[in-house]
Amino acid sequence: MPNGINDSIRAGISANLSRRKSREQTKSRRPTLVTVSFSCSRYDLEADKLYSITWYKDHEEFYRYVPRGEPMKHSYRVEGVKVDHRQSNHQQVLLQDVSLHSSGQYKCEVSAEAPSFNSVSAEASMEVVVLPQDGPSITGEEKVYATGDVLGLNCTSGKSHPAAILKWFINGEQVKPDTEMVFEQHGLYSVISSLRLQLEPDHIAGDKINVRCEARVELDSNPDEPLLQTRTTEVFVVYFPFGDDVPVTAKRE
Repeated sequence: MPNGINDSIRAGISANLSRRKSREQTKSRRPTLVTVSFSCSRYDLEADKLYSITWYKDHEEFYRYVPRGEPMKHSYRVEGVKVDHRQSNHQQVLLQDVSLHSSGQYKCEVSAEAPSFNSVSAEASMEVVVLPQDGPSITGEEKVYATGDVLGLNCTSGKSHPAAILKWFINGEQVKPDTEMVFEQHGLYSVISSLRLQLEPDHIAGDKINVRCEARVELDSNPDEPLLQTRTTEVFVVYFPFGDDVPVTAKRE
């Protein structure tokens, strides 16, 4: 690379979080992402003068800063991108009203003035995640069961992006669901997992059967720290003094 701007430029992402004041948001106790600032400040012009800093989303230009230009700041229409001009400058660009359409690959390009016209760029990806405002819900028929009967329950996740991964546990042991369906609306996913379990004496621990549904939303940026939400129902065992069958009744919590 010619003398001028060196290649030490880096693009970093920082996110400003705020809480949406609503009953639903209080339930999940998770912040809602409303603004994101991208920084592009680790560059060295050396003897050159800055001509412009240009920002792209998925190869489409959406913001340009030209210190000698009139105006210095200019933004372009790109889906999912709304620039806050007051908070944006030669070091950062701040996006407002972040949505699912804001996900993508972002790039900043630093260009020098004549005579070198040197330029360098750096990229960073962003994934917008919508967390469920409510934990999973368990539904099913509330009736008396006997050993050998089939216990039928459904677990439904709250709307999220990406879709939640649902798991069933019986007395702490994971069991496979019978069926699973995924529904999508406006980019948000809801998952329904159906459990059909034939009740056997081995399922009965003491006087109840513990059934738990776990909803897991994994984040590509931090897969080691997914959002976990659980819902539990207990199937209580009722012993009768006569007869070989052990009837049970299902109650949800």
